[in-house]
Amino acid sequence: MNKFSFFMPTKMVFGPDVVREAGAGLALGKKALIVTGRSSARRSGALDDVLSVLPGEYVVFDQVENNPSVETVIEGGKVAKEEGCDYVLAIGGGSPLDAAKVMAVLAVNDAHPLQLYQDGWQNRALPIVAIPTTAGTGSEVTQYAVLTIAEEQTKKGLGGPDLFPQVAYLDPKYTESLPLDVTIDTAVDALSHLVESYLSQRATEASELPALQGIALWGTTIPALRKKVIDREARAALLLASSLGGIAIAQTGTALVHALGYSLTYYDGLPHGRANGVCMPAYLEYTKTVAPERVDTILELLELPSLAAFGGLMHELFAGIGGTLQLSAETIEHYVTKAMLTKNIKNSLGDPSAEDLARILSRGSDPRS
Repeated sequence: MNKFSFFMPTKMVFGPDVVREAGAGLALGKKALIVTGRSSARRSGALDDVLSVLPGEYVVFDQVENNPSVETVIEGGKVAKEEGCDYVLAIGGGSPLDAAKVMAVLAVNDAHPLQLYQDGWQNRALPIVAIPTTAGTGSEVTQYAVLTIAEEQTKKGLGGPDLFPQVAYLDPKYTESLPLDVTIDTAVDALSHLVESYLSQRATEASELPALQGIALWGTTIPALRKKVIDREARAALLLASSLGGIAIAQTGTALVHALGYSLTYYDGLPHGRANGVCMPAYLEYTKTVAPERVDTILELLELPSLAAFGGLMHELFAGIGGTLQLSAETIEHYVTKAMLTKNIKNSLGDPSAEDLARILSRGSDPRS
């Protein structure tokens, strides 16, 4: 057995009405910066639940967009400072949760967000409560935050141990107000985390446990996803699978699927999970050449007979909502060049080359191929 470390400081509380049942214990200080998107926290009912029990003062920052920008987190950090907030409570999908983490840093550090990537930060971030309303990113249990960096024309993650939320409250009912396309996109995002972690160079005996359990749990939701009628039982399974994926990538990071997917989101506007999903079939095909037994394990846990069946599943899930690529050779070369600069590539099994990445993007034009 290999030597490894495993660090997971976030307390998870899972189940119906866990926010209301937390009561005064929801607060981690005297005044909260509540960070949300522009509508999801209210639409899901999560914000109402929080405000019904949260003691002390609070200020709501509800301006986080999809794929949050540097400017947004600067503004949120400024509000936290000016209002004297001593903790952050984040409600939403990956975008509000990730943005809230950076705001928690900026609230107590005089730095531009881009400096954080180079120099880190001196003062520990404010404590964070995370309440996910999507089943996708697993950000509620990771030390990562991903921002859109216009200067570099990409999405880029930063991380630190104090970005782990102190506690995460997971209630599947908060995902019920999601549109169908968002439910599917975020579900596929969760699967990409589980798969990439299990297929990571950094995978350990400990990180593999949540990844494998999460893949198996995700597999139980395939009938509901195919029917595109997702009941609360399936949503609960997806939410837990998403958090298991977060626990797994907190140890390993992600791999080449994310490296390629960032450009598909930045330039082509594909939602993050869909960008990952169109790359995954060809990614698994590539990985089959270097770690066949691991790919076979994934297919077995998903109860899919072949890689062709996996590609067919991705095609079926994205049918009608847009899940194919039409990329020129020049565009593929550009995306591959950017991907090769990321650390995600080094996490991937088999030391993939630029040619390998180009083939994966080319095959992404039809995930059944």
